[in-house]
Amino acid sequence: MISLHAPASNHIRNLYSYRLSAYLCAMETFFSHYLLFLADTVTIVVALLIVAGGITAIAMSRRKNPTSGQVQVSDLRKQLEQSSENVQQYRLDKKALKVHQKALKKDRKDKAKDPVTESCTYLLDFKGDIRASAVSALREEISAIIQASKPGDTVLLRLESGGGMVNTYGLAAAQILRLRAAKIHVTALVDAVAASGGYMMAVTADRIVASPFALIGSIGVVAQIPNFHRWLQDRNIDWEQFTAGKFKRTVTLFGENTDSGRAKLREELEETHALFREFVQQYRPHLELEQVATGEAWLGSKALQLGLVDQLATSDEIILEAAQKGKVLTLHYQRQKTFPQRLGLAAQQSWDKLWQTPH
Repeated sequence: MISLHAPASNHIRNLYSYRLSAYLCAMETFFSHYLLFLADTVTIVVALLIVAGGITAIAMSRRKNPTSGQVQVSDLRKQLEQSSENVQQYRLDKKALKVHQKALKKDRKDKAKDPVTESCTYLLDFKGDIRASAVSALREEISAIIQASKPGDTVLLRLESGGGMVNTYGLAAAQILRLRAAKIHVTALVDAVAASGGYMMAVTADRIVASPFALIGSIGVVAQIPNFHRWLQDRNIDWEQFTAGKFKRTVTLFGENTDSGRAKLREELEETHALFREFVQQYRPHLELEQVATGEAWLGSKALQLGLVDQLATSDEIILEAAQKGKVLTLHYQRQKTFPQRLGLAAQQSWDKLWQTPH
């Protein structure tokens, strides 16, 4: 009896064990999939909360302080004098240093007894990206100077830009013209590059000083755009674009560009170039535009020969000369930025660096 039923009993036990293993395996699979789904859901929710929080923070910061910021001022002449004194302490022996410090103290006392109203030089910096986004700070700095300046005060503008969007660089140039309208002499200092929109800004100054190897000029206009129409066609993807007005769009990224659209864009470029030429001629009437308004850029020494600049020197030389004659104040408008704004600015600057070339 036992021998006859033992195989059946073992078979039942094996079958039960197999079903139990299958059940446990199925439950394990279910829970693993559920946990993955839960993790994905949590990730998406957290990401949405972060985005929503960032947008809310930006909106609140703008609502709270829509124009929060201030012009920070530092006395550059004092900084230069302090740097010189630090060097003298190591350069001179003790006896000579004592004599030097005594003479310096006497000079300061004499100036205090007979105070003379010195002229002031204001130093501004403009480092331009494609969108000329630094114009938002420049306009605040210039407004402060116009309100505080006295007759005889001057402005030094350290300018570095390879150009970019016509409208924003036109606005930046107009800011410099505000100084000229207020009868404040402006000198543009170019150490590295003032091309295209950067040169548009430079010509509005009373004087342009460039270093010998600075890149100057590029009085021209360029537009370039890739077109993915054939790539989309190969993948049977249609691109629909709806406009009102014959030339609302001339050329597009994804649509099929037409000869008439291309011709219209070239016409617009020629019109913009003509305006650029007229603007340059207005403020530097001695230039031979047929020779220099070709879109080319030249190094500083050649630019001097062509009349694009007035003097070859570095900004450091000009600033030191100004500090020997009077007070030099550095102005910098600083706006408090939230973390999302700083993150967005860093991303924009990285993108601009990829595309920043003289136009």
